Amino acid sequence: MEKFFNQEFWANLIDKTGKWTVETLPQILLVVVILFVALKLLKFFMKRLSKFTINRTKHDVTKDTSEAEKRVNTLLGIITTIGKVIIWVTAIMMLLKELGIDIAPILAGAGIIGLAVGFGAQELVRDFISGFFILLENQIRAGDVAIINGTGGLVERIEMRTVILRDFSGVVHIFQNGKINSLANMTKEWSAMVFDIGVAYKENPEQVMQIMSAVGDELKKDAEFGPKMIEPIEVFGVNEFGNSAVVIKARIKTKPIEQWGIGREYRKRLKKAFDAKGIEIPFPHTTVYWGQEINPLELKLEKENNN
Repeated sequence: MEKFFNQEFWANLIDKTGKWTVETLPQILLVVVILFVALKLLKFFMKRLSKFTINRTKHDVTKDTSEAEKRVNTLLGIITTIGKVIIWVTAIMMLLKELGIDIAPILAGAGIIGLAVGFGAQELVRDFISGFFILLENQIRAGDVAIINGTGGLVERIEMRTVILRDFSGVVHIFQNGKINSLANMTKEWSAMVFDIGVAYKENPEQVMQIMSAVGDELKKDAEFGPKMIEPIEVFGVNEFGNSAVVIKARIKTKPIEQWGIGREYRKRLKKAFDAKGIEIPFPHTTVYWGQEINPLELKLEKENNN
């Protein structure tokens, strides 16, 4: 305990603290400032790159701007994450070096640990490789509506290891890229709404098809819904003889994710057109007969006279 009250001990301590404050502390602060500036520059550069890329696609009539924006946002999100990891790792290595810690053994140990993890975490490696090919092949993008392993929903985020999907009920599903066995993209490049319209057997199919085409053409000319349709409605004809209806199939091609809104509006207008033309849409019903046709059981009540 005497050495702590020794004047020479305190003098050395103050001298070392002064040297550390003068020589090492500014270097640490410089690394922190560089880290902050690098993260800000990365964010700024990614925003400018996103705007530049999307603006270029606007001048290319062969490409859909919304499709290009999905692709750009997905790829830049991955690049931003990788860039942040590189910046943070570099900053930590610089800080350790300034603190006098030899980083060579750390790097060597990290290499050995990485090799061991590579052998032991084969599933993790598989997820990263699968994620790389999902991005490379442009299978899905953030903002797409997809069905993954039988679960449908909006793709909120794509990462190197996982895909995050939110279904219509708001439930978030997380899929490992290496475990995605089936993937269906419902909104890539263009979408479509398919209609199976059932009418009564007594109706004239040609008249029904003309009404369906007319309603589709009217929808295509609408200022709100028309721009969302890529092509006029396609009425294919009688597709099936059902138990109580003749089924006529049709299709409308739309821009991605617009098919459901177009489908609801078309059905609403078609119902009004059918009602105006007297076209019957079959539905289950029960016919009740009352009277002599079914020879009902007759009941006669007589009041007993006690007198």
